[in-house]
Amino acid sequence: MEQGESLRIRVVMGKDRISELPDGLLLKILSSLPTNIVVATSVLSKQWRSLWKLVPNLEFDSDDYESEHYTFSEIVCKSFFSHKAPVLESFRLKFVNFNPVDIGLWVGIAFSRHLRELVLDFYPAELGRGVTFTFPSTLCTCNTLETLKLVLCILVDIPSPVLMKSLRTLHLEFVRYKDESSVRNLLSGCPGLEELRLYRGDDSDIKVFTIEVPSLQRLTIHDNNDGPEFWGYVINAPFLKYLLIEELRCPEFCLNAPELVEANIAEVTSITIEKFLGSFTSVSRLLLNLSPLKITYPTGSMFYQLVSLEMYTREAEWWNLLTLMLENSPKLQVLKLTDLETFVWRRFDWGREEEKEIATYILKNGRRLKKATFSTNPIESEERNKLKERRKVLNGLDGVVRASNSCQLVFKFDPSYLGSDSP
Repeated sequence: MEQGESLRIRVVMGKDRISELPDGLLLKILSSLPTNIVVATSVLSKQWRSLWKLVPNLEFDSDDYESEHYTFSEIVCKSFFSHKAPVLESFRLKFVNFNPVDIGLWVGIAFSRHLRELVLDFYPAELGRGVTFTFPSTLCTCNTLETLKLVLCILVDIPSPVLMKSLRTLHLEFVRYKDESSVRNLLSGCPGLEELRLYRGDDSDIKVFTIEVPSLQRLTIHDNNDGPEFWGYVINAPFLKYLLIEELRCPEFCLNAPELVEANIAEVTSITIEKFLGSFTSVSRLLLNLSPLKITYPTGSMFYQLVSLEMYTREAEWWNLLTLMLENSPKLQVLKLTDLETFVWRRFDWGREEEKEIATYILKNGRRLKKATFSTNPIESEERNKLKERRKVLNGLDGVVRASNSCQLVFKFDPSYLGSDSP
């Protein structure tokens, strides 16, 4: 298609086809753009001159505003005072420097417009110098706010109880806390909170992080704080359904979540308490990516509801944990082993149906498997029936269609039975 013909398709009789779209659709398109770009559309035509003022989202990033005539604060103020949308769906502010009076004014105006989502992201030019923006309790007063996201160098200072009755989603990403009371007062002031995401660095601002939210259904924790001042987490969430732990270095973790359905646990490096895995006995789906050497298995704990288990095999001794999980999960239907390249099964009991099923599953699903070794106990030559039966089982494994075409299958005797290193 020639360029001229392409242009004739896009432009018919010199008309602006985009402007012919309904205002509702145009507002939806503009809502996905930063405010500085949205405001720039006002020069397109008379129709666009006022259209941006009705966009229900305001998004400002101080890096995007460089003007010889106005400061960032003046630009934000002018935008707010020109804005006419009766309901403000979202106010996002990313700033390097700040005047707390200005931010309080902007947030106050946003609250008066029935704000649904507030995002404050403070990244000072001298990151790591202890400069913070204090998020006070006076900003926890909006009855329409459904989502609150605080990012980076923001200090949560809430000395007394607050109330945000409509808040459903709360993200606290690498913020700091004045004290443990500020955490409790913030969370207790959200009676309808359903989703909480916590990302924490190595700041030792509190000793115990307490999460006591009866309405909570989803919880994400990413915490690389391993300082001696930080004890760990105490979580009481009776209706929690989904738990994601991306990283956890603290020594203690107490969880009360009897309705937990799914848990993804990774990078847990310091917890050794026996009750850790025992906290997840109610789940039906479980993903484990941790070192079994550092996690004591809960003796006597049964995973009666577990039907799907995924385990990463990078860590040492993962097989010991898998064996214990299989023995204590009577309803397990799905097993997924991730990153498995080398598999060694010592003392493989070829006479047990359960072990044959597991071996077959691993061969059929190990997409990255390079070598699978099965060591069995030796059989005396006079036990011909057993020799024939074992050969049948091993031949059956050898005939399994493997997920990895490069997988090498090795069978040998377990030398611990023979007292020698001979194969």
